[in-house]
Amino acid sequence: MIYELRIYYIHPGKMQEIQARFQNRTLQIFANHGMKVTEFWEDVNEENNRLYYVMEHSDMETRNQSFEKFHNDPEWLELKRVTERNGPLFEKIDIVFLKTVAFFKK
Repeated sequence: MIYELRIYYIHPGKMQEIQARFQNRTLQIFANHGMKVTEFWEDVNEENNRLYYVMEHSDMETRNQSFEKFHNDPEWLELKRVTERNGPLFEKIDIVFLKTVAFFKK
């Protein structure tokens, strides 16, 4: 299992818009492609304008295939077009891939 930490640097004033997009549609589109989000956070310091989430993937090949399908999904493309008609919601995304360590168990 691999985990993908995604860190979004949100443009000022766009946090509510991007959260609504995730809540109302994006998470369902992810699920339609077998993509699983396990955690979701926003920065405690609101001035940082960062949103974080973790996705769980069986392996990197599956992850890449799922994202390719997601990025080409007509529902996603239309949602992105509509929600970004006044400009992008975020500046950039940092992605970190993680795996569990043998000595730590929940």
